[in-house]
Amino acid sequence: MNEQDILELTAESSDRLDKMLARQLGDRFSRSFLRGLIDAGQVTVNGLPAKASAAMRGGEQIQVHLPRKSETVEPEAIPLTVLYEDVHLAVIDKPAGMTAHPGVHDEKGTLVAALLHRWPQVAQMNVTAKRAGIVHRLDRDTSGVMVVALTDLARRQLMAQFARPAGAQSVEKVYLALLEKTPPSAAGRVDAPLARDPADDRRMRVYVGGDPAVTEYRVLETFAGGQALVQVNLLTGRTHQVRVHMAHLGCPLVGDKVYGWADGLPLERHFLHAASLRFDHPATGERLTFESPLPATLLNLVERLRRSS
Repeated sequence: MNEQDILELTAESSDRLDKMLARQLGDRFSRSFLRGLIDAGQVTVNGLPAKASAAMRGGEQIQVHLPRKSETVEPEAIPLTVLYEDVHLAVIDKPAGMTAHPGVHDEKGTLVAALLHRWPQVAQMNVTAKRAGIVHRLDRDTSGVMVVALTDLARRQLMAQFARPAGAQSVEKVYLALLEKTPPSAAGRVDAPLARDPADDRRMRVYVGGDPAVTEYRVLETFAGGQALVQVNLLTGRTHQVRVHMAHLGCPLVGDKVYGWADGLPLERHFLHAASLRFDHPATGERLTFESPLPATLLNLVERLRRSS
């Protein structure tokens, strides 16, 4: 039998078992995943397996048996758009929809799996297999330029560059974002610390006691519907930084289903693209710059807005 982790819960109210689990654990697992555990007999109520429709009255002791995730990653033959490569590193143009490394909800189709297939040597790095080659991340639905390490020495050196504050010898990251609303000024700076939202650990929030986060933006173009195409420069690299800072301005990203507007422009992904990345080569010290054009989906939306303006 595979090793398992066990979550112990107390039914908090009267409801069906599946609905109660979705409410209490929905921030960590999908409904379909939880339903699969119930159907497989991996959820017990007061020590006995129960059906999804079992009625909870409140106070029942529930155990959820989770299969322990393997620390190994299977290589996958996933096509990559490679902008540059040498023995030390590679620069790719990541598509939207690809997660950087495996997590609770994304075990397959990750960038790490693609790296292990194309460059098997990254498996030898002194790091957990799920982080092999990764020195920075883009959100799943953010496209654009990423650098990955092909040796452990390059990984450590690149990670040190990303950790430095903005300035000389640091990494420069430039994004393009389409906002639902034009910012109050043509150019600006958002200096607002970020922390995990205690009500939902998948979200970030502006919080006085959080990690320092600084974003600069410049409006490139505005449209008749009030939207704005902006260039964003990150001076720090916090999780969801651009998305949270723009929402903090009252100008969330188009298509952002977490921080955006429910009645905003329809888009299957959020409109955020890593357009440019500049860093020092970890072996030669040469300053390198790589760029990625807007993907067709995003460019087509901009063109439609232009025709409507």
